[in-house]
Amino acid sequence: MRAPIGDFDDARPAPDCLDLLTPPVAAAVRDWGGAVPADRILYVDTDPAIADTAVFVEHHGRELLGTSANCVIVAGKRGETETLAACVVRSADRVDVNGVVRRELGARKARFAAMDVATGDTGMEYGGVTPVGLPADWPVLVDAAVVDLPWVLVGSGRRRGKLILPGKALAELPGAVILEGLGVTPQ
Repeated sequence: MRAPIGDFDDARPAPDCLDLLTPPVAAAVRDWGGAVPADRILYVDTDPAIADTAVFVEHHGRELLGTSANCVIVAGKRGETETLAACVVRSADRVDVNGVVRRELGARKARFAAMDVATGDTGMEYGGVTPVGLPADWPVLVDAAVVDLPWVLVGSGRRRGKLILPGKALAELPGAVILEGLGVTPQ
């Protein structure tokens, strides 16, 4: 089937592609129980050499800049307690780590998590982290603008491949918190 967004010739229901996903993402898709049916989560194969946003949108369609989202892992710290969380914002935006994230996590300091922490604790590859399949006890902070998208492209857990799903499906993820202003458009 043709993908609902982007220039992808072959989009397949993610439940039919579990072997192409990392174990935590495959488990989340297999056990999906949201109002959005699992077969509406689509998998598209992509070249990992062009996974970075600017090159990716040039190759697969410039409209993806407005319909794709990045998932980054942050660490908030108050005293000796550190909280890891995921932040999902449109690819064209940046995460408001020191404002919205810090307040939401009740942290004194917030920062992007180190790469080895982000990949080790998620079981996903750097550059492919997705909000689907994260540890169930993590907050998943999602910008409201992403939830409002009819379709959104996110990572698949690997640099090769992407998931396309209705934005409202992100609100159904374990630990999802929808926040206005999480993503800030650069000036």
